[in-house]
Amino acid sequence: MTKVAKIELEGQTHEFPIIEGSEGEKAIDISKLRGTTGHITLDNGFANTGSCRSAITFLNGEQGILRYRGYPIEQLSERSRFMEVSYLLGYGELPNTIQLKNYERKVANLATLPHGICKMLDHFPKNAHPMGVASSVTSALSSFYPDLLNPNLSDEDIDRCMAQMLAQTKIIISYFYRRTQGLDPIGSNPELGYAADFLNMMFAGGDYVTDPEISKALDVLLILHADHEQNCSASTVRVVGSSLANVFASVSGGINALWGQLHGGANQAVLEMLNEIKDGGGDHKKYIQKAKDKNDSFRLMGFGHRVYKSFDPRAKIIKGACDTILTRLGVKDPLLDIAKGLEEEALRDEYFKSRNLYPNVDFYSGIIYQALGIPTNMFTAMFVLGRIPGWLAQWKEMRTSDFTKIARPRQIYTGYTQREFIDLSNRN
Repeated sequence: MTKVAKIELEGQTHEFPIIEGSEGEKAIDISKLRGTTGHITLDNGFANTGSCRSAITFLNGEQGILRYRGYPIEQLSERSRFMEVSYLLGYGELPNTIQLKNYERKVANLATLPHGICKMLDHFPKNAHPMGVASSVTSALSSFYPDLLNPNLSDEDIDRCMAQMLAQTKIIISYFYRRTQGLDPIGSNPELGYAADFLNMMFAGGDYVTDPEISKALDVLLILHADHEQNCSASTVRVVGSSLANVFASVSGGINALWGQLHGGANQAVLEMLNEIKDGGGDHKKYIQKAKDKNDSFRLMGFGHRVYKSFDPRAKIIKGACDTILTRLGVKDPLLDIAKGLEEEALRDEYFKSRNLYPNVDFYSGIIYQALGIPTNMFTAMFVLGRIPGWLAQWKEMRTSDFTKIARPRQIYTGYTQREFIDLSNRN
């Protein structure tokens, strides 16, 4: 028997079905609420609203759980590779050896940019923000692939879209970086593996040598960023795609949503905060007290999360990756000492514990990127690199789901009621 929720409105009782997910999550299906009662719900920020049914990522913020297609993030980051995880997110299962090779070959075969896109990258100012460049160029790709603008794409076309975006995103980011440094672009060498190939396209030249341990650590970082349920940027990709806009427009929308400091830009904000503490003498205990003072303008960045109410499971893993990279590079970064000090103080401070303010994934990622020689304004673009397979999986699921409707939220209007127009000559 279907479980129902009863809502009493204006003396009448209305029943709405209760839906339960595979992990026990419960939702009241109010899709017919307005048509039945004339009412809508108001949920600022959509924190209590389910926008879709999805089989991609499970997140339990209270228990600090993150799983892709049922696999714990801890196992994937330790035993898998980014390309395997990309396949898993897009196709629902881990690939076997043949499937993975075919998938990697397809991505490799699409690892070029149209000449017109290269010219476009050449004409951006060198001080342009990489996120603005990435979103603009991604959208512009639609001009070169008119066959992928069809709203009724075949399964083969959808597969191509996913492989192509995965291949071209790392070229766009690395190409623009080298241009800002006055260097010629380096072509993709997929034989190196996804992370190592990207690092090579960024830094090849002189005495640069690809380090397997550093490449593995970056690979782990990309896995940790690959998807995160219905976050701001993933929801944006689905909202844009729900109108049957093409994949390039949809992903470009996701890039723009990720740009903000409250989302993907948080890792840049963390590094800026750590530099502020260093410039202020490096006393992390002092800044812990400043963060607790509601009258102080200082804010502790990289702690707490909109969803996680316990420790972000990705933060534990990324801390290990950070140690690996700094050790391999021989970097003695005072910012890392400050970060560890802040973490230790916060984890034993009742103020932070009572508010569930634990380090999140952004807390250490900026230190990693800085150690690799990546400019601060490129940190969020690195997030894009990892999140592409998640966005594409969300886009594919949205496009192939029987439940998808064009996104069209309602509102509670709070403006003027009807007014009579006043001619210009009569306005004082």
